[in-house]
Amino acid sequence: MGGSIFVHTFGAYFGLAVSYMITPADKFEEKDEGSNYNSDMFAMVGTIFLWMFWPSFNGALADGDQQHRVIINTVLALTASCIITFCMSAIFRHDNKFDMVDIQNATLAGGVAVGSASDLVIGPWGAIVIGCIGGIVSVLGYTKLQPYLASCGLHDTCGVHNLHGMPGVVGGICGAISAAFAGDSSYGANIWTIYAARDPAGDNRSAGEQAGYQFCAVVCTLAISITGGLFVGWCVNMMRQNVDAGPQNYFHDADYWEGVEDLDGSNASMKLIDDTQKEPVMAAEVSVEIPEVGAAPEEAPAESRMC
Repeated sequence: MGGSIFVHTFGAYFGLAVSYMITPADKFEEKDEGSNYNSDMFAMVGTIFLWMFWPSFNGALADGDQQHRVIINTVLALTASCIITFCMSAIFRHDNKFDMVDIQNATLAGGVAVGSASDLVIGPWGAIVIGCIGGIVSVLGYTKLQPYLASCGLHDTCGVHNLHGMPGVVGGICGAISAAFAGDSSYGANIWTIYAARDPAGDNRSAGEQAGYQFCAVVCTLAISITGGLFVGWCVNMMRQNVDAGPQNYFHDADYWEGVEDLDGSNASMKLIDDTQKEPVMAAEVSVEIPEVGAAPEEAPAESRMC
């Protein structure tokens, strides 16, 4: 439930592995790599919508009482991560001021972290603790870990590792811990409606065995996503070598889109037409001799008078 493992964790580490393969280190510090005040304001609108609709995302596959638990747990986790994010951002950012990157992303980390356990009976305190852990991990990722990864040659443009990767792993681990404590006392005799493998008529797994399978799912997801991302990145590099040199400007649209070559910040290599081609072509000079007034017209050659 919630996609902490198969959506957030897989997508984040697959994308990071591809980025590691295809992004050269000398492109990390291009002038256009970054945001401005206007783009940050528009991005905050998206953050607000995501915050409001995250419970419906986590509970898309839930039914019955599960839906109620998903909504309550997700809202509590999001609220906790939102509060802790403002606190952590003020502590770790310069001059103890809030940073828009933290507020746009880490405030949502609680929804990612609680995903795998959102349909379980974890209690309000459990949802709040998971949300706080997700927010703390996310802010630390933006302030401490991301600069280190960049120095190691891994460029994370949007910070997916901090919002989806690490909180997704936290969610998978919390889901495994919750599965270990999911017993009949909390769910009654219908525990297999949540974990089908615990059906006595089926695999009849114990709570501990189910927790082990949950944890193995996290490890397998990490292995498959990273390996697959590295392979796809290698394939992209091979295709680039046979087609073209790849993008020259990694943070500008002019390499692939018309009509944006003259945007602010574009450099000379983004121009589709150089200055010499833009100059208008002058018509060829034509020399015309005007006969003097009163002069006798020249007689045409004999060949031209023949029919």
